[in-house]
Amino acid sequence: MDIIVSNASGEPIYAQIASQIKGAILAGELAEGSPLPSIRALANDLRISVITTKRAYAELEEAGFIDTVQGKGSFVAGGNVELLREERLRRVESLLAQAVGEAASAGIPLEDLHAMLDLMAEEG
Repeated sequence: MDIIVSNASGEPIYAQIASQIKGAILAGELAEGSPLPSIRALANDLRISVITTKRAYAELEEAGFIDTVQGKGSFVAGGNVELLREERLRRVESLLAQAVGEAASAGIPLEDLHAMLDLMAEEG
């Protein structure tokens, strides 16, 4: 799992980390029960504060994406299939809302947008 943080981003570093780990879980790159790097190891790898990494993990745990076992580490949470599905649905809805907004500002009729979506779905 490669995590890339940018000081130039407007998003805080802990949020960048949490977002990338969440994305890897949602994409299936990190399976249920997969261990995550220790907080210290990840902080060292990224050359950031342990506190920043700890905050990212705390957010992921609060959202139900990871479980932390004292003395053993953090792992991708299991049994949250519905949570993951809901998160994916929200992400798709957000992207579709963005596409609808772009189409409206470009004067593209809804029928054409539907046709584009159908074409993209057929192409896989």
